[in-house]
Amino acid sequence: MISSMTPINAFLSFMERGGLVMWPLLFLSVVTVSIVLERGIFWLRLDSRRGRNRYRGLAEALRRGDRSRIAGLVDGDGSPYASLARDMIGSQDQIDEATAAVYSEEIRPRFERGLLMLSTIVTAAPMLGILGTVIGIIQSFELLGGDATITDPNQVSGGIAEALITTATGLVVALLALFPYMLFRGKQDRAIGRLESLATSAIAGLAGRKSS
Repeated sequence: MISSMTPINAFLSFMERGGLVMWPLLFLSVVTVSIVLERGIFWLRLDSRRGRNRYRGLAEALRRGDRSRIAGLVDGDGSPYASLARDMIGSQDQIDEATAAVYSEEIRPRFERGLLMLSTIVTAAPMLGILGTVIGIIQSFELLGGDATITDPNQVSGGIAEALITTATGLVVALLALFPYMLFRGKQDRAIGRLESLATSAIAGLAGRKSS
């Protein structure tokens, strides 16, 4: 016999079986997917062949102190690398390590956006799953220890099912956040290294041109 339950009804039934803890887990899963999509698009654009070529061109132009070439490269480019180079050539002060560090720190948050939230979800989702497990087990023991006679075994198995569902869901949400977090963290470390390399090139090139 084919079940006539619609996908929405099946989903609501699954959420009801898992208990109230399932709703915070659903919220965390939606947040995770949103961050992963936004960060995925960001890194795909930044690490594309065109993006890498523009970075190499900026690094070379900064090293040579070629302001006209830098201005041409950053025109219409919204990447963090272009933002750093744009700030550098727009600076009226002597460009030194302190100046470069300030500009780098202002731009670095664009690489780190969403990572703290993903890290929090990796930790919080299993804990919420464990909370649901505890609640489900407590409900089962309350039924077993009550005065009323249990005639339907499903009354006890419902609490156990709730415990298992929330635990599994919490682990799934954590894994859904963990692997993208590790991937984006590696990309962030490489991008920050490139940002520092651009700052070093600016010190050597633009500062050298000003002092000469």
